[in-house]
Amino acid sequence: MRRSLYSDHALKLGLFTANAASSLTVLPERWPATWPENVAVAQLADGAGLDFLLPIARWRGAGANSHRATFETLTWATGLLALTERITVFATIHVPLVNPLAAAKMLVTADHVGSGRVGLNIVVGWNEPEFGMFGVEQRPPEQRYPYAQEWIDVVKRIWTADEPFDYDGAFLQLRGVEGNPKLVGADAPLLINAGRSPAGRQYAIRNCDAFFTSTGQITFGEVAAKVRAFQGEARASGRDLDVYSDGICVCRPTQREAEEYFRYAVLENADWALIGRRLERRAPVAVAEREQLVQSAIGRDFVGDPDEIARQFAEMARAGIHGLALNFVHHLNELPFFNAEVLPRLERLGLRSPITAKERT
Repeated sequence: MRRSLYSDHALKLGLFTANAASSLTVLPERWPATWPENVAVAQLADGAGLDFLLPIARWRGAGANSHRATFETLTWATGLLALTERITVFATIHVPLVNPLAAAKMLVTADHVGSGRVGLNIVVGWNEPEFGMFGVEQRPPEQRYPYAQEWIDVVKRIWTADEPFDYDGAFLQLRGVEGNPKLVGADAPLLINAGRSPAGRQYAIRNCDAFFTSTGQITFGEVAAKVRAFQGEARASGRDLDVYSDGICVCRPTQREAEEYFRYAVLENADWALIGRRLERRAPVAVAEREQLVQSAIGRDFVGDPDEIARQFAEMARAGIHGLALNFVHHLNELPFFNAEVLPRLERLGLRSPITAKERT
C-alpha cells in the first residue's frame, strides 16, 4: 500500500518544493513558504486527494531570492503528517549530512505521527557550499553511492532488526546498533531517488520503489523511450520500479492567460542570478537568449487551460510516467483552481479516482 501511496490513481500527483521559497520567479507574488501557508496548502492538497508532498533539502539560499527561506524536511514532514489525514509526506535527506541512526529514528517517529504515511527521498549530495557549511567534504564521485548503499543498509536494518547488531563497512563501523519502536506496519516507507548517473540509476534499482527522472523539454515520445530504457534496466536486475517526473504548472481559465503569465512570471522575471550561475553564464546576454536559457534550465512546463493541462498529463501517463511532482508560482493561490478544474478532467480520463464525500470530511 505504501508504494501505491494508498490510492488507486493511475497518475499520482503531488506538490514539489512547498517547503522552500520559490525558485521560479523574483516577483513579489512568488511562494514564500511560511509555515501557516505550508499547513494550509498541505491540508488543501490532502482534502482534494493529491497523493504526496515532496520537499527539497536546502540549507542556504541561492540566487537573488530562491530557497532563501527553507524548512528542514524531516521536521517539516513530521509537522504536516500530524495535520493531514491521507497524503504521503516525504522527507528529503542528503545522506552524507545525516547519520543513519538519527535518520532511521526520526523517520520512525514521523511514520508514527502520520500512521504510516512518511516517505524518503534519498539524495547523495551535490551542493558544495552547503557541505562546506557542515564542514563536510564531498567524497569522490566513485565513493558517493557506495557510501549511500551502506547508509540505507543500516537504516533498513534498524527498522527491522529484533536484536542489536554490529555493522562493519568500508565507510561505517557501528557497534551494538538497535532502534525501537519499529515502523508502522510491515512495509518500509516509500523510497525514491533521482540520481542521473549510471551509478545513481543502479542505486535506485537496487534500493528504491520509484525513480524520479527529469523530462525537460523532450517530446512525449522521447519521454516514453526514456521510461522504457530505465524500466528495462530495472527488470534486467529483477526489479520493477515506478517512474516519476516533475514540472512547473501554470493553469489559467484560457490558454492565452496561462501562456502570458508563464512568460511574464517564469521567463521574463526568472531568478537569473541563480539560473545564470547554474549555466555558468554570468556575462550579460540578450533578452531572447536569456529566456531561451531559462526555459532550458527550469525543466518541463505544463502551461495551459484545464483541458490542455489534462491532455499533457494524459500524454505523460501514456509515456509511462506514474506520478508528477508539480511546482506552482504560488502553491496556495493556484491549487484551488487546479483542483476544481483539472482533477475532474483527469477523473473523466480514467487517470484519477473521485474522492468521495466521506473521504473529504
